[in-house]
Amino acid sequence: MKNLTLNKKMLMVLVSSILFTIVFSFFFIHYLYSVLYLKSIEESIVYQGQRTAAHYHYGELSDEIIEKIQWYNIVSEYEIIVVDDLQQLSSYFPYEINYKTLVVNTDMKKLESGAHVVKTGFVEELNTEILGAIFPIKGKEGLIGFIYIYVPLAAVQDVFKDSIPLLIGIGSLFFFVLFLVVNRAWRSLFNPLKKLQQLSYEVSKGNYQRLETDRTDEIGQLAQAFNTMSLSLEQQEQRKKEFTSNIVHELRTPLTYISGYTHVLKEKIYASPEEAEDYLLTIEKETIRLNKLINDLVELNYLQEDLYILNIEPIAIAQLFYDTLDLFSIHISQKSLDIHSQIQEDLILIGDPRRIQQVFYNILDNAIKYTEDAGTISIELKKLASNIEFKVTNKGMSIDESDLKRIGERFFRSDKARTRTTGGTGLGLSIVKEIIRLHNGTFTITSTVSAGTIVTIQLPKFTNTTEEKR
Repeated sequence: MKNLTLNKKMLMVLVSSILFTIVFSFFFIHYLYSVLYLKSIEESIVYQGQRTAAHYHYGELSDEIIEKIQWYNIVSEYEIIVVDDLQQLSSYFPYEINYKTLVVNTDMKKLESGAHVVKTGFVEELNTEILGAIFPIKGKEGLIGFIYIYVPLAAVQDVFKDSIPLLIGIGSLFFFVLFLVVNRAWRSLFNPLKKLQQLSYEVSKGNYQRLETDRTDEIGQLAQAFNTMSLSLEQQEQRKKEFTSNIVHELRTPLTYISGYTHVLKEKIYASPEEAEDYLLTIEKETIRLNKLINDLVELNYLQEDLYILNIEPIAIAQLFYDTLDLFSIHISQKSLDIHSQIQEDLILIGDPRRIQQVFYNILDNAIKYTEDAGTISIELKKLASNIEFKVTNKGMSIDESDLKRIGERFFRSDKARTRTTGGTGLGLSIVKEIIRLHNGTFTITSTVSAGTIVTIQLPKFTNTTEEKR
């Protein structure tokens, strides 16, 4: 069964159902024959026999009485035999029933007690089944005679001969309608599955196709799941290509600088020691840049695979923010930026101080980097009902709505030019989002020309319940 296709299994179920229906119909007809027909015949014989024997329970069994009893042969459908002695039955009914004599010793005991005996079976000489019964006739001094009533039984086909054409017609109509319904259901079920199978082969080759369907049943849900899978694989393939392209781009530039300036220094193609010093400084910067890229990639993988263990402790988050902001004092001064800050001093956060500072650093770095000279950056750090909210707003370069959904993807940057003045590896916000996720917080970003770019981070604040859980 394991090696059979679903198509063959369904066919087996259908054929089995039809065979079961036929077998059930056969046994049901025989049940009607044995229960309804045979039972009714037996009840009729017993009724007639008991009624006839009851009329002659007095006196002797005279010829006149025997003639009256035999008169029933003419007016009834049954064969009636009346005898004074059981031995005489063999003269009137010289046949065996099921290859046994008509009356056996056990039958005699029942008859002597006044009970009747039902006899049914096949009579070879008559080539038919018969059903009959022997009834004792009692007189004043005991048994005075016996009445044997029997009737040949009709075969099953004879009993149902009037209804067989109707049964055949209804059965044929039923199976014809069943064939139409099953054929339609078969096509409805297996045609989409075959199409899914073909498209699956195409997807495995890299052709990410979709199955168009307006169905809402299980097949429609399967098709929708397939389409979702195909779209997801296509997006993953696209992201993989972008990742390869991005990492090649990120590696090529510093390697080009390092290789070129190394060649210049090796061949001593420089005009002065100061120029050589600049080349060495550039090589050092690019080496640091490569090292940071590698470290960021490793760090992001650890965060995404939940391999990093947070060092959880209460944090005076306002002080941590001020310490981080001080690291950018030179950059802020160089760009003449105006920092507007609203900071609640008494906020306590449960988290990893080093990672939270990394979040502050990356968010501030981006805000400062993309804000025009003499621009304004607004920073809020406040307490909400159950969270601490950190919000940074800058009026620098706005981000397209299509790009907002991709913020946080590896190497994705909204500045498609990738100038070295803005720099970065395109991994900063990816790391930020993972750190926020590990702290059970939320990260959102919006950007419009009028309002600027707003980064909002919410983290669970410190409570006594939090401390108890720790």
